[in-house]
Amino acid sequence: MELFDVYPLYNVTPVSAKGIIVTDDKGQEYLDFYGGHAVISIGHSHPHYVKRLKDQLDKIGFYSNAVQNPIQVELAHKLGALSSCEDYNLFLCNSGAEANENALKLASFKTGKSRVIAFKNGFHGRTSAAVAATDNEKINAPLNKQQKVTILPFEDLEAFKAEIGKGDVCAVILESIQGVGGLDQPSQEFYQNIASLCKEHQVILIADEVQCGYGRSGKFFAFQHFGIQPDIITIAKGMGNGFPIGGVLIHKSIEASYGLLGTTFGGNHLACAAGLAVLEVLEKENLIENSARLFEYFKEKAATIPQVKRVKGMGLMLGLEFDFEVAELRKKLIHNQFIFTGGASDKHVLRILPALNITKENLDLFFEALKTELA
Repeated sequence: MELFDVYPLYNVTPVSAKGIIVTDDKGQEYLDFYGGHAVISIGHSHPHYVKRLKDQLDKIGFYSNAVQNPIQVELAHKLGALSSCEDYNLFLCNSGAEANENALKLASFKTGKSRVIAFKNGFHGRTSAAVAATDNEKINAPLNKQQKVTILPFEDLEAFKAEIGKGDVCAVILESIQGVGGLDQPSQEFYQNIASLCKEHQVILIADEVQCGYGRSGKFFAFQHFGIQPDIITIAKGMGNGFPIGGVLIHKSIEASYGLLGTTFGGNHLACAAGLAVLEVLEKENLIENSARLFEYFKEKAATIPQVKRVKGMGLMLGLEFDFEVAELRKKLIHNQFIFTGGASDKHVLRILPALNITKENLDLFFEALKTELA
């Protein structure tokens, strides 16, 4: 049997990692400025994270959600306190796509309606409703296109008013900062208008924080920069620092009932131990503050490079926009400078998503390497 060949692979085989350094099978070290799509939030093999998982595995690694699991409650309390979202309840699952799928289903249950409004260049996952709300024809199968989804551009308030006013919308879903789309974000005025109109029309507002959440933007959640309160918040990526875990934060105004949502593996003991370890490190090492602080330094360094048109994003969810397509630059960075970076659907944007405990010295190394390849 061979692997189902769906990934174009770089000729690099990582075998170990520590902090922001990844080592391949030939002993070559790479500076990780991508973190596997923003997954590595506290650095590879963080000692506290490793100990938490090992200790949990010595006790119990898994049992189903048919029994009580106190570590789930501990995770929910810690997440609520650190994120200032204590007026939400937590449903645990396994991935960002699953979080968004459950959020959309819950919105439809709550409102009795079936249409969704999403936004241009948004990415919400590859499961049925989540991929239907994703603005990418290449990954939308005919089956997915049967979902009732309307894709609108950011900042077209009149188009949004017209669609939400039709009375059949159950949910509006958007990333507070787009990841795959290229680090675009709504203006504060537009986001606040969306929130206000959702409330007026009794539509569920879903903030997709799968990539931009968990301190990456310089606040715990990126929507907190915009002065709004979503009905549902979806999370994953940096939540487990590599261990598969996702979650749906559901405002307490939305009532739960037995059987409404469910999962086999979601919220298992090992996943919750990983999630708690991440929160503990974020808090103890002040990594959210570090993310905000290094954003300013990143912009200063980027301003010294003439080829950079602008810096997009916030915190350590960043994009460097150039006036040329960056695919070749990414190859040079990984093969010549031994630095991992990311691309986006906007082919002019180099995506930078390092662990939140990087330093100014790490950024200096990155920019020196970038200057070398641009020279």
